[in-house]
Amino acid sequence: MIAIVDYGMGNLRSVTNAFRMLGGDVAVTRKKEVIKESDAIVLPGVGAFGKCIENLKKFELFDLIKGLIMNDKQYLGICLGMQTLFESSEEAPGIEGMGIIKGDVPRFTGDVKVPHMGWNSIDIQRENNIFKGISNGEFFYFVHSYYCRPAEDVTATKTVYGVEFASSVQRGRFFACQFHPEKSQQAGLKLLQNFINICK
Repeated sequence: MIAIVDYGMGNLRSVTNAFRMLGGDVAVTRKKEVIKESDAIVLPGVGAFGKCIENLKKFELFDLIKGLIMNDKQYLGICLGMQTLFESSEEAPGIEGMGIIKGDVPRFTGDVKVPHMGWNSIDIQRENNIFKGISNGEFFYFVHSYYCRPAEDVTATKTVYGVEFASSVQRGRFFACQFHPEKSQQAGLKLLQNFINICK
């Protein structure tokens, strides 16, 4: 069973519907025992970094999820579910992320329109079964004003939007992406199907 974490934020319906359409055994939950006993965790997110951290702590999920990831629990983070893995974000000065990945989350600057919204391509940096059947240069759907800047070698894909940034990260059994696979049509569904297969 895949636990989709309900912490009061995020596009739970579209993520859940995508998994169920693919035949995934999912539970939308904030129950700590269900999350602990699951085969994998999915943390989706849309909104602000600070509010995300606040809500995870309010429901006593922050330390739980961090500990499970650190103990190599299968994990898929989407958008904010990727950003929270980092140490900090310019969006919420003084609020610490999980710090599982060394690095920060700065805001896009310069001549590009913010937020970065729409289709953009990925440049795959490392072999991973999550990309099985997905071509290098494939397009995925993005909506974000802040981007992840890892200070260690975890980048799974890169994308260019004014700057080159890590559009997904992977280490051990965690994978997280800035793009929204649930909104990315066939390529996104393929990635979610691959995640389901990895969890079996």
